[in-house]
Order: sequence, then structure tokens, then C-alpha cells
Amino acid sequence: MRFNKNVQDILNKQVNAEFWSANLYLSMSSYFAQKGYAGFANWMRVQYQEEMSHALKIFDYIISRGGEAKVEPIAAVESNWKNIQAVFDSTYEHECKVTDMIHNCYEVALKERDHATANMLQWFIDEQAEEEEAALAIIDQLKLVGDNGAAIYMLDKELATRVFVDATKTA
Repeated sequence: MRFNKNVQDILNKQVNAEFWSANLYLSMSSYFAQKGYAGFANWMRVQYQEEMSHALKIFDYIISRGGEAKVEPIAAVESNWKNIQAVFDSTYEHECKVTDMIHNCYEVALKERDHATANMLQWFIDEQAEEEEAALAIIDQLKLVGDNGAAIYMLDKELATRVFVDATKTA
């Protein structure tokens, strides 16, 4: 089976971007843990797990198509933010960037007439809409509560309930 080199290259770039994203969210989890926000730390740790599963989904797909999955060195990620709001603003901006990258992968697949890859990427397109929505929902909640310590405490408790479910296994 021949796997288109342009598609393979763009997917390998995406694999590594997903690993970078995972590192970013793990760094955010550490930031929150150090500040005493266990729930926010948990939410970001789940994000880390999701990004790892996304990277592996594409990695495995490349291999299943007869391609060569390549893991590159991962650049350093940010480790300090001004406050909770800044972390989630950064999260939303990052998810928008990832959405653009996924759309680019999809366009390359279509250009190369690789409809199987375009079909696989549709899952990621839908997932990115959910990722952006989740980040925006927390941003909205943070704007609503402002500096109210009790409200932030309650939001922290709510975010502590999030658990990782590997959606890539059902897709």
C-alpha cells in the first residue's frame, strides 16, 4: 500500500504538535497544582491525556496506511502564567491554532485525493469544535465569578470531577 508522502509529512507534523500540546497541558496542570488548585490541575491533566491519545491515533493511522510515523524532539512549553484566566485564554488560543492545523491536514488530504485520511480527520475536526467550546465555557465561568474566592473554589471542585475517557477508541 502506498501512502502519499505529502499526507504522511503533514500528519507527522500533526502528531508532534499533539505531543507538544500534551506537554503544554501537563505544564498547566503543574502550574495549577503548585497554586493549590487541584481541580484545575486535574482538568489540565485530562487535557494532557486527551492530547496524547490524539497523537497516538494519528501515529497509529500513519502506520496502518503503510507510512512511517516519525517522532521529533518536542520544543519547550510555557510554564508560568499570570493567573487562572490567562491559562484558559492561552488554552483557547492554542485550541484555535490546533483547529487551523487540523484543517490544513484535511486540505492536504483532499488535495492529494486521500479520502480515507480526510475521513479520519473529520473526527478531529469535530473534536476541535468541542475543545474550543470547552475552553470558552470555562472562560465564561471565570469571567462570571471574577475574583470571588468562594466561586473559584466551587469551580475548582467541579473541574476535579472530570475523568479521562479515550474517545479515540470509540471513533
